[in-house]
Amino acid sequence: MTGSGGADSPTARMRKALHRARTSVRKAGVDYFRGDGSDWLALATLLLAVPAIALGTIAQPDWCAPSALVLPIVAGGLLLRPASLLALYAAAAAALIVESAVLGPYPGSGGAARVTPGTILVVAAVGFFGLLIAQFRSRVGVPWRRGGTMLFDLRERIRVQSKLPGLPRGWHREMALRPAGGQSFSGDFVVAARTNGGRTLEVVLTDVSGKGMDAASRALLLSGAFGGLLGSLPPHGFLPAANGYLLRQDWDEGFATSVHLVLDLDSGDYELLSAGHLPALQLNAGTGRWEEKAAEGPLLGVYDGAQFDPVKGTLRQGDVLMLFTDGLVETAERDISEGMDRLTGEADRYVTAGFNGAAWHLIETVAKDVNDDRALLLICRH
Repeated sequence: MTGSGGADSPTARMRKALHRARTSVRKAGVDYFRGDGSDWLALATLLLAVPAIALGTIAQPDWCAPSALVLPIVAGGLLLRPASLLALYAAAAAALIVESAVLGPYPGSGGAARVTPGTILVVAAVGFFGLLIAQFRSRVGVPWRRGGTMLFDLRERIRVQSKLPGLPRGWHREMALRPAGGQSFSGDFVVAARTNGGRTLEVVLTDVSGKGMDAASRALLLSGAFGGLLGSLPPHGFLPAANGYLLRQDWDEGFATSVHLVLDLDSGDYELLSAGHLPALQLNAGTGRWEEKAAEGPLLGVYDGAQFDPVKGTLRQGDVLMLFTDGLVETAERDISEGMDRLTGEADRYVTAGFNGAAWHLIETVAKDVNDDRALLLICRH
């Protein structure tokens, strides 16, 4: 007999998925922050650079200006902790005092560089902004040598989580995502999995409130959580669980729209469940017309106990299903219906040649310069 807490129950599978996610995050954190944050080598190098610059200024003032001291200060703001940075500033101040005493405070008759009040102000201003940068890095916990790597890793995690699984012969799928403003992070994301022994494809396309970097942190958190829920719950239980998860976060701007596709890869039958998301578009190969598939459901993260009613359909040979976010079809100059008409008009160009590579080109054609996150998912049955 299998109870609710059995080894094969949805609760047990979800618990295992959450444990794997926590273990992965904890391991990544250890890799980034274990002992690699020491800045003594950078501090020693920059402290040696300060007297070297001062000696160069005294020996050759025409070639090495006193303002060259901003170079180690800028590097210190990017590499050092605030406490170490203060030691570097003390060394730079001492170097300015020595240069001023040896060279004199103002330009001489030969026009050689001297330590002027303007030079001191420039060095002090650069030092102030360097200290702000160092304090910001210290507050967010970004390691001094691995900050760029960590941001790159976060971006790659979003990309990998949005990767679609392979489909059996006779099916084609592709996904294109373009963040607002040419940024690397987006508030739109996809999670997908093949469930039911590989016979079913489940895809969730989500549009988090906000855009670009403003929504990226929430999208990263939600994509991991949604990926853990997908396949661990019955299809009709996914959106209610996702809605409850958002409500528990208690974000000021915590709502999202989402559409959940459950596709039988053997028969082509599917269900769409929507949480305030735009309708999907299906191309009927027999008639050559696009049909809207609109399911009913409220936004995620608005109120508890929300109900999500599915809409059903079938993908026959030659049919195409498009899922997309509002950035692709809605702008300040046109409404959603006009944008959807334009999208289907451009998509008709690919009916004869096939939709391979069409997702990215459709975004480029329909919404290239839109200042919003855009995502488009295509599912085709050859």
